[in-house]
Amino acid sequence: MSQTFLPPEWFKQLCDPYAVLGISVSADDRQIFKRYHTLAKLLHPDRHTKSSNPDQELATAILSYLINPAYEQLKNRHKRLIAIAMLRSDARVLQQEALSVQNAIAEEITEMSAPQAELFYEEAIACYAEAQYKSLHKFSQVTQQISILNLVYLQLHKPDLFLPQKAVRIIPEVEVKPVELTLSEKTNVKPVLTNYAQRHYQRAIEYVKLANWALAVQELRDAIKLEPNNSDYYALLGLVHLKQKFIGMARVYIRQALKLNPQDSLALKYAPGLKIQPGENTNPKSMAKAVSIAALLSRFSQGKSSQVKC
Repeated sequence: MSQTFLPPEWFKQLCDPYAVLGISVSADDRQIFKRYHTLAKLLHPDRHTKSSNPDQELATAILSYLINPAYEQLKNRHKRLIAIAMLRSDARVLQQEALSVQNAIAEEITEMSAPQAELFYEEAIACYAEAQYKSLHKFSQVTQQISILNLVYLQLHKPDLFLPQKAVRIIPEVEVKPVELTLSEKTNVKPVLTNYAQRHYQRAIEYVKLANWALAVQELRDAIKLEPNNSDYYALLGLVHLKQKFIGMARVYIRQALKLNPQDSLALKYAPGLKIQPGENTNPKSMAKAVSIAALLSRFSQGKSSQVKC
């Protein structure tokens, strides 16, 4: 198959192999391989035998001429460093304002602290990645948005992304006190109002009963800001995302709830359906405080984001 089968501008996206694979610039070897394996299965010709011939050829071309070269570059650590250096150089040259106006999610990051931006960035990448290859003809559009997001993130944060350093947890190990409240979707038990975080949590429970997901997310987001190590808040937020069919987001927060409290009853209830094994290892980079993620989901669900709906 000739490379000319793909539009010439698509090959420019190889300048950002992270965007082509739909992963963050902080992805490690395991994450890179896992994403590549997922895309290789998704775009394998056998999956498109019942589709029209052009779709089958397009899937094969994307896999052969874009995804495979991107993976070859990122699986080599030296080449990975070169890719990051080139992206960081591009980020310095391009104006922050010019990048932000092209990507509504990128604009959110510019107003955040580094820890907040890291969580938000990882979640945004995951959201884009979920939609990236659902439509092969829109692949380039979504990939461009991921690339812009990468440049903004590199421009504002992580100047020492690949320098040797001791790993630092975003959420420190803490002793989590058992929570007596057992949640269920139809519970009549009200949590004790011990502080403002609990007030937000109580209101979130009421909104869940009313199926008012947007307000429930907002209340839980505020609760997590005040108490970032309470598993109950993450578990309920995971349930809210699950009810909205945001499976990826639900998995993130249920995992975090179990990370903080392996005995969290609500998280344990929904973990099997999300294919989460109790006690499984999780990447703390994608499990930090859930700050401002409601804004991300709102932009996608309302269609105000530049281009992709999760």
